[in-house]
Amino acid sequence: MTGVVTTLSGPPSLGPLLALGALRSPFKRPGPGVTFPGTGDRLVLPDLRVDLARLAAYERVCGFPTGEDSLPLTYPHVLGFPLAMRIMSGRGFPLPLLGLVHTSIEITRHTTLAATGSYELTVHVERLAAHRRGTEAVVVTELRDGGALVWESTSTYLARHRTEAAPAEREPEPDPLPVLDEWRLAADVGRRYGAASGDRNPIHLHPLTARLFGFPRAIAHGMWTVARCLAAHGTPQAVRVRAEFRAPVLLPGAVTFAADGERFELRGTGDSGRVHVSGRVDPLTP
Repeated sequence: MTGVVTTLSGPPSLGPLLALGALRSPFKRPGPGVTFPGTGDRLVLPDLRVDLARLAAYERVCGFPTGEDSLPLTYPHVLGFPLAMRIMSGRGFPLPLLGLVHTSIEITRHTTLAATGSYELTVHVERLAAHRRGTEAVVVTELRDGGALVWESTSTYLARHRTEAAPAEREPEPDPLPVLDEWRLAADVGRRYGAASGDRNPIHLHPLTARLFGFPRAIAHGMWTVARCLAAHGTPQAVRVRAEFRAPVLLPGAVTFAADGERFELRGTGDSGRVHVSGRVDPLTP
């Protein structure tokens, strides 16, 4: 383990961090070859316990069963998100928080996570990586129980800027998966998920605030879309999930959920069937 380790006495407050990151964003103008001196520095939150009321609200809005003594696969991301925002809203982080797009996530759960357990949570930026459309920050979140790694994720966040990379060739789209269900999404999904997760980014809350950032109306949180898919799909106890966020989901709206056992997709309705989220679920082998 390298880098500076900072131990926190409690979880950071997400709202002020989002506001601070927004205020600092206009002064950050990354370009090709941008670096982050804090790569590898870790924020650690020991003795973390889950707020069961907030957990129940999260389970309801995402479609997970409520009242079970186990955390949904995606919930540790919610716990780690304030730590990630503390890093990415910092003065030394070179990418602007405004416009930063969550493009993918890989989650590995090694065992069942008790909702009433006590954990150590660690978040760090592993690296910045060149992307054909800008620069990606690779953020790693780890959850430990008694020193043992029980859950981990790797998220990529893209900041778009001028690059010197040649345009990538478009890969052929795989055949569409069989549609299993159609979901009609209410206008308040973003507000409900924001209340449960703490992520009250204005692009998810109201049409007016979303239009300030170029969206015709509010959009669903990317992590809500993947959580909703996994709640419908189901996952084994020891599992690795990979998901890519391909296009925003406008609220209110309608989407179709498709899956074939390993792969899953969230698509638009109608003839276009635009892919919003695609992913796969793989059991971990002993």
